[in-house]
Amino acid sequence: MKFIDESTIEVHAGKGGDGVASFRREKFMPFGGPDGGDGGRGGSIYAIADCNINTLIDYRYARIHRAKNGEKGRGADCYGRGADDIELRMPVGTVITDSETGDVIADLASNQQRSLIAQGGKGGIGNLHFKSSTNRTPRQFTRGDPGETRTLKLELKVLADVGLLGMPNAGKSTLIRAVSAAKPKVADYPFTTLHPNLGVVRANMSRSFVIADIPGLIEGAAEGAGLGHQFLRHLARTRLLLHLIDILPPDEGADPVKDARAIVTELRKYDEALYKKPRWLILNKADLLDNDARDKLTKSITRRLRWKGPVFVISAISGVGCNELVQAIMNYLDSLPVAANSAIEDSAHALA
Repeated sequence: MKFIDESTIEVHAGKGGDGVASFRREKFMPFGGPDGGDGGRGGSIYAIADCNINTLIDYRYARIHRAKNGEKGRGADCYGRGADDIELRMPVGTVITDSETGDVIADLASNQQRSLIAQGGKGGIGNLHFKSSTNRTPRQFTRGDPGETRTLKLELKVLADVGLLGMPNAGKSTLIRAVSAAKPKVADYPFTTLHPNLGVVRANMSRSFVIADIPGLIEGAAEGAGLGHQFLRHLARTRLLLHLIDILPPDEGADPVKDARAIVTELRKYDEALYKKPRWLILNKADLLDNDARDKLTKSITRRLRWKGPVFVISAISGVGCNELVQAIMNYLDSLPVAANSAIEDSAHALA
């Protein structure tokens, strides 16, 4: 299935049915009085988060969604029937915004969350309600209200505890394969990852977290260079970022410190809140060096970056240091407030 993480749709809620002006007309009842009923309400449109759906592909092709109108009122005190509501099922993590105003209509952060995105019109009033001691034969009635019509932008932000950052071929996909059951594509050329991949990492039988891998970033990503800028939104809900650096770049003249600074710069340009998220430094491909060279290069990189946070030296392909990294991440996530875990747990259960 093709990964679709954004779409634009139109929603048209149903119009309320009109009220009616009617009078009771029966034999031997010359003054039967008004008996016009109210119109039925128009159908509303709701969005429901469903953990069994992973992309917005259904809304790439089905762009217009209309609810039915309510029925008109009738005589003999008969009210019009209300129209059925429409429920649009979307992936957990979908953010729905109004294309015209930019207002957020709904943020489907938990499974089975139900949000109203287009209100159906209220039914009109029949002349039954206008009778009084001074108005014995009311001919007044009201029309049904129109339903809401909106153009909505759907944007999927995957739910994950941990997000991976790094240049193309830094080893992000290899790491997620090493620590979870996810099997993203791995190859010896840049941009092998074309869409986000999620994996459930189990620290033990009862503790787990979700990790997200997005396409690699390059300099100029915030302005549209490369692929990563299209998927940076998927890191917005994460609580920890792992910045992977190739400790020994294969290209001659490549500088891992310069590349790391470039990614941090792009992160800040894209979203200040994302830039301020907790970030750990992960030096990958340590299996290519002996202990002395690895320690020397690690000290050089951290010194040049003026890095003050946690640093882990691993080899994603051989698994060296990966278990220690997983346990450290799990302990860190467990130390965060419990309230922050609720939205992520739904995603972990869905992926498990």
